[in-house]
Amino acid sequence: MQAVERRTARVGIIGLGYVGLPLTLLFSEERFRVTGFDIDLNKVESLNRGASYIHRIETEHIRAAQRSGFRATADFSEIAGMDAVLICVPTPLNPDHTPDMSYVVSTIEAIAPHLRAGQLVVLESTTYPGTTEEIIVETINRHGRAKGVQALRGEASDASRDLDGVMVAFSPEREDPGNLITPRRDIPKVIGGVDARATAAASALYGSVFRKTVSVSSPAAAEMTKLLENIYRSVNIALVNELKQICLKMGIDIWEVIEAAGTKPFGFQAFYPGPGVGGHCIPVDPFYLNWKAQQFGIQAKFIELAGEVNEDMPRYVVQSTQRALERQGAGLRGANVLVLGVAYKRDVDDLRESPSLTIIDLLEREGATVEYNDPFFPEVGRGRHYDLRRRSTPLENLGRFDCVLIATDHSLYNFGEIVEQSRLVIDTRNATRSIDSPKIMRC
Repeated sequence: MQAVERRTARVGIIGLGYVGLPLTLLFSEERFRVTGFDIDLNKVESLNRGASYIHRIETEHIRAAQRSGFRATADFSEIAGMDAVLICVPTPLNPDHTPDMSYVVSTIEAIAPHLRAGQLVVLESTTYPGTTEEIIVETINRHGRAKGVQALRGEASDASRDLDGVMVAFSPEREDPGNLITPRRDIPKVIGGVDARATAAASALYGSVFRKTVSVSSPAAAEMTKLLENIYRSVNIALVNELKQICLKMGIDIWEVIEAAGTKPFGFQAFYPGPGVGGHCIPVDPFYLNWKAQQFGIQAKFIELAGEVNEDMPRYVVQSTQRALERQGAGLRGANVLVLGVAYKRDVDDLRESPSLTIIDLLEREGATVEYNDPFFPEVGRGRHYDLRRRSTPLENLGRFDCVLIATDHSLYNFGEIVEQSRLVIDTRNATRSIDSPKIMRC
């Protein structure tokens, strides 16, 4: 705590992506000397030469952090020199919707041999309740026993005793990519330590960069807090996605309905439909909790259904596109389709779990020829769940496409011009709400 107050505490952040890099900048702004760890050598090299690879983080932000002592490395032996180690690695889903904990497991296995007494280890990755104690703590304990093997003949080794002093906590990330209104430091930080000592240490560390910290009784309570936040959104998005389909059948404008309902000063919060959900959390978290609940003999029917409804939205978009083309005497097979936006939400350079990728895949399976345009992705290669390997198509000669499908409503798009130049526009985001044209089909 004294080192935090004096700003002499050395902070190591593992995983320099959409969560870890912004967190690095926060600590650097408060004059902490931060070391970033990542297995991606391209990221390490980019950061060390002062360049950013995330759209909303400017190069000057990286260079300012460097002036405060920030550097990146792929050498995990340097963990031994850190006072606090914050783990911000991905926690995606396996193809069968079970948690993929490989990044968390490989990370703690890599750093455990280098841990020492007095260090604070915090997991920030969104996960199921129990992860911190079942994976992080157990791995640290196992490595501690391994270090003390030779002491079976006598006194326990110093290295073995050292690991008994590691403090462990869970503090879920609350990143909101694209949010330019709420400063990161104004988002309260939830903290759950394995004991009071760990909670106090983590609260002191995070309290130095966040305006408010919220301590809960355990890592599991903090892990469940994060799941509740995102499942709450998932369920309500699924609700409006179903209502959208009902309203379209009944000739009712769901966006008008949501706007009118939003005038109620109590008991209602507006959520909006779309082509599906994306990002790291909303599409993933319901399945994490459902998987864990099954271990206790509970089927989370409501949560599971919400996940299924949102997952099925890209298929609904493709079916709606096919119907719109058929009304023009065409069909999907052989159609030329331009998908506008591959990012999962407006004005971000983030492809994680983007419904656009699923839509492109489904369209191509139906025999369509698909191109995309996205100002944040001049080209897209291969990823965990996609293999596009193509470049963004310029917004020129839109009339050569049988339809233009708006999957992400980036603010850089001029939708009036797009509608004017296109033969058919499929709007999944209500981006053309102010345009009256028979070319538009909203779905």
